[in-house]
Amino acid sequence: MNTRSKIITAGIGTLVVLAGGTTSALAAAPQTALTDATAINCTTAVKIAKKKAPGAHVTDTEREWEHGHRVCKVELRKGNWEYDVYVSLKNGKIVKFKRDYDD
Repeated sequence: MNTRSKIITAGIGTLVVLAGGTTSALAAAPQTALTDATAINCTTAVKIAKKKAPGAHVTDTEREWEHGHRVCKVELRKGNWEYDVYVSLKNGKIVKFKRDYDD
């Protein structure tokens, strides 16, 4: 274990003691939250969005909340058309789809 890892581990241990918890509870909580909250990632969401707008290229992606779902907003462009596809990170379904013509 290198010096930086030892310092980080010691710092986390100190925080846990000050908070009155245990290190095992601290380590288990983030892993459970991450696996329950995100069944898919933005890379998979991009693949789903590209199927909705075939031939379009991705211009931007970002994580947001939309209609009560944690989503990956995928912005695509094909010619003068702009697409916004909101893909739920929980189940991979498209929550919202917008298509705009840019003159």
